[in-house]
Amino acid sequence: MRKKIAVLSGGISPERDVSLISGKCVLEALSKKFDAQGFQLDENKLPDGLNPSEWIVYPAMHGDYGEDGTLQEELEAAGLPYAGSGSLSSRICMVKPAAKALMKFSGLPVARSVEFDAKNKPSPEALAQLFPRGAIIKPADKGSSVGLVRAETRGELEDCLQKLNGGLWMAEEFIAGREFSIGVIYGKSAGVVEIIPEGGIYDYKRKYTKGATAYEFPAKLSGHAQSSMQKAAERAFSACGCRDFARVDFILKSEAADDFVILEINTLPGMTPTSLLPKSASCIGFDFDSLCAKLVEGAISRSI
Repeated sequence: MRKKIAVLSGGISPERDVSLISGKCVLEALSKKFDAQGFQLDENKLPDGLNPSEWIVYPAMHGDYGEDGTLQEELEAAGLPYAGSGSLSSRICMVKPAAKALMKFSGLPVARSVEFDAKNKPSPEALAQLFPRGAIIKPADKGSSVGLVRAETRGELEDCLQKLNGGLWMAEEFIAGREFSIGVIYGKSAGVVEIIPEGGIYDYKRKYTKGATAYEFPAKLSGHAQSSMQKAAERAFSACGCRDFARVDFILKSEAADDFVILEINTLPGMTPTSLLPKSASCIGFDFDSLCAKLVEGAISRSI
């Protein structure tokens, strides 16, 4: 019997609105080829009635619950095949310091950073000394650039730290350079996308406001630099135990082939009109509909 595809979106994280858009886009695409149905989650709980003998799941979820391994654990416990990385890999990649540690252990270059709880913040003087060119302050376990702020001076660091009320955070060295993103589909890199945000910082507003960021895809790069980053993306995917698909983000400090750092890896990339994974996939011949069909192939094979 041909299984139906449940597209989950929503949830109650700060990224709910983005998830709803991703879910709508994925559902429209999958419905052209499969028997697909959308489920909008208004609480952190699997919808009722998903029988593993009848359904597979595409979690078009972002942020807490959907992307941090919790939903994946529930799907596994229910015996429901699903697209994307498993629960452990999802949790590791959501907690940015954990993913960076695995990538660093695998010999991949990552940006220097310090992690802290908002209740036990470092002093602005310590951060200014550690990161003399400024720092990027962001949550250690959120996605979509939620809460990301660039602080260049000691005063800006102090102001930013004072506004942190709770949760886990990280201060990461600011690295000047060009920003890129590469989709990885079943372990193989897709095309390289250059991200050119207004003002130079790819935060939540610039990520999801139409026209606030320009994109070049395929990026204008030397073949050697492109190849080096694509190989690094594949190694990052493997090092973090990812499955099916992910997206890896980079800063290229210069055109020298290996002069880059990996910023992070995302196991449930956005699938909105401005999202990076569809742009990366388009460089190797996928339109949005064929990409969505490709992304569920792994779950379909695991359901047999």
